[in-house]
Amino acid sequence: MKTEIKSMHFAMRDETREYLERKLERLGYAKDLIVDIIFSFTKEKDFKAECTINFRWGSQAHLMDEDFDLVAAIDKLIDKVEHKISKEKEKVQEKK
Repeated sequence: MKTEIKSMHFAMRDETREYLERKLERLGYAKDLIVDIIFSFTKEKDFKAECTINFRWGSQAHLMDEDFDLVAAIDKLIDKVEHKISKEKEKVQEKK
């Protein structure tokens, strides 16, 4: 699983990047299901957190969340990512 992290209109601190990487360790069970996962964080009025997941079987998911706090946005986004991965995994297993 290849991970890419982008930040726009602000410089992401190393502590925040490390926090995101620690959260991504929760997705270790799905690393053979995902080709790459791309995170994009934008600072406008609030922080906008987006994630694009490219699955091994060709499907793609785009998730988004907003919050005034970047860490809270990361937490909510990772929860959504976990939920989406489990739903996609179930779909693929049902087709088999």
